[in-house]
Amino acid sequence: MIRRVVLTVIAGGLLPLLAIQLLPFGRQHTNPAISAEPAWPDPAVRSLAVRACFDCHSNETTWPWYSNVAPISWLIQKDVAEARSILNFSEWNRSQRGTRESGEVIQEGEMPPGYYLLLHRPARLSADETSALAQALASLR
Repeated sequence: MIRRVVLTVIAGGLLPLLAIQLLPFGRQHTNPAISAEPAWPDPAVRSLAVRACFDCHSNETTWPWYSNVAPISWLIQKDVAEARSILNFSEWNRSQRGTRESGEVIQEGEMPPGYYLLLHRPARLSADETSALAQALASLR
């Protein structure tokens, strides 16, 4: 009896998880062409931005294997699309609405988000790196 209940619970959870894999949303992993980058103050600062920002805020996103597994893929696709619409280092030839506050959100620890840092250790910046990146971002126009 208990075995039957356990199997029913497992099947009841597993079948919907497998079924949502058939939905097409969340797998539009595009990296459009790079049209223009900011004039970085120095290569070291660009390197910090690549480590901490580029996966979401550029057209050079690295799409990990789990970005193909729903429902995680839905969240990643939404986050990248939203991040690129606010600030995209690969399309610096268009207006970037997040430029002014980018240094501030880095300095305050709002970016990169904590959930991103759980799986992306290189994006963790030291206090000095955070300060250098925040200052550089604040100076970009």
